[in-house]
Amino acid sequence: MGPHRLRFHLVDSERSWSARQRRRRADWLAQTFPDLPRMHVIDLGGRLGTWTRAAVRPARVHVVNLEQPPAEIPDWAEADRGDACDLPARIAGRRYDLVFSNSVLEHVGGHERRLRFADTVRSFADRHWVQTPYRYFPIEPHWIAPGMQFLPVRLRTALARRWPLGHKPTRSHEAAIHQVLWTELLDRSQMRHYFPDSRILVERLAGLPKSLIAIRADG
Repeated sequence: MGPHRLRFHLVDSERSWSARQRRRRADWLAQTFPDLPRMHVIDLGGRLGTWTRAAVRPARVHVVNLEQPPAEIPDWAEADRGDACDLPARIAGRRYDLVFSNSVLEHVGGHERRLRFADTVRSFADRHWVQTPYRYFPIEPHWIAPGMQFLPVRLRTALARRWPLGHKPTRSHEAAIHQVLWTELLDRSQMRHYFPDSRILVERLAGLPKSLIAIRADG
């Protein structure tokens, strides 16, 4: 089995363990916010495909991402290109029922920008759901590489160039170090610091903490 096919079976396939975790997380979201089908939700850093496939979908979804929005947007959604840490006034002044973010906080670029991201979350709504991979899970989730997050930058960059299971395969040093420096996994102390008024839910795999979710469910 080639590396791309192996990655597909491990994390990208709808039958993979990663897909099962995503479905379980979606169930938690729906249980935590039973009025989700009536909510207006902003998704910071996500994609419309997440909500197109969702078993339970909000009444309205606004996706904000650094990527160019898709050409076709369903009537229940809107999409903007923007930096969640520095949004334009036309977006920053709005209010929503819920802020949702999945596997984005580890990519925003350092402590100061994570503080700004958390401020953005609180400014949009009283309720939020912010998930990020846990630093001390033994397998780095973006490259599916055991212990990669604990290596020095030089070794992580070299591994990113050669490891066959990475999420964005690259051969150049500049592209690899860019990916490495923009991926910084968090621990529980950091999540409590950024979201002091939230409940921190621990998502587990095989009994080990795999990801952290900052939840505020009361408005």
